[in-house]
Amino acid sequence: MSHVIRNQPTGTPTWIDLDVPDVERAKEFYGALFGWEYEAGETAYTVCRLHGRAVAGFRQVPASDSHASALPGLWCVYFATDDSDATVKRIVDAGGTLTRGPLEIGDQGRLSLAVDPSGSRFGLWEGRALLGCETVNEPGSLLRNDLTSPDPGPAREFYPAVFDFTLDGNDDLPGVDFTFLRRPDGHEIGGITGVPEAPSAAWQTLFEVADADAAAERAVAAGGTADAPSDMIYARLAKITDPFGNSFEVGARRARTS
Repeated sequence: MSHVIRNQPTGTPTWIDLDVPDVERAKEFYGALFGWEYEAGETAYTVCRLHGRAVAGFRQVPASDSHASALPGLWCVYFATDDSDATVKRIVDAGGTLTRGPLEIGDQGRLSLAVDPSGSRFGLWEGRALLGCETVNEPGSLLRNDLTSPDPGPAREFYPAVFDFTLDGNDDLPGVDFTFLRRPDGHEIGGITGVPEAPSAAWQTLFEVADADAAAERAVAAGGTADAPSDMIYARLAKITDPFGNSFEVGARRARTS
C-alpha cells in the first residue's frame, strides 16, 4: 500500500479517469466492485475515493459526444509532469500529437491529452490541489499501467524521448516481447508489450484486488462481465468489462518465492 502525499516525479503514472455517459451508473458499478466513495454534488467530473483518498475520476459525456465515441473503451492514464509546457513540447518533438491542453483545471492542476506515434492515447497531469491518485497498490486502487501494441517499436522510441525512460528486459517472461519502462532513478513505471494480434496500441489499466475470483463475481453481479481469472507469474488476473463496454484488469498479487 502506498499513500501519495506529494506530486510524483515526471513520467510516473499519477492519475486515471474514464469518460462515461451515465455517472450514476458508473458510481454504482465501481462502488460495488472496489468500494469507492463519491463526494456529494460532483456532476461533470467525479473524483472517486477509497477510504477518503482520491484514486480515480469519472467524466460525464453524452453518449453521442464525438470525443467519447472515439475512445477505445479504456481508462486513460495520466503521467506526472512538473512542467506541462516543456513536456508537451517534448511530446510533439518526438512525433506525438497533442489533442487537448494544456488546460487549467481550476486550482486542481493542469491537464493535457495526447496520442503517441503508435496511436495510443494518454494524458499529462501537473498536480496542484489534486496531486493525482492519493492511494495506489492497495485493493481497490491503481496497481500499474502497461502499453500493448501490435508494433511496439515506435512506443519504445517515443516514451524514452519524452520522459527519459530507460528500457529493460524481463527474464521472468521468456518468449514474451516485453520491456520495462524505468524512470531515470531506476523506478519501474510500467512496460510495453508487443502483441502482434492486438487490434491497436493502447495503455491498459490494472487495479489491485484482494481476490480476483471474488472481484470477477462482484463485477458480474453489478452488471458487468468478466473473463475467467487466470494465473501468471506475478498475480491472478481477470479481465473486466463495465456496463459501458470499458475494459480493464484486476489482479491479486502472488507472494514471490525465492
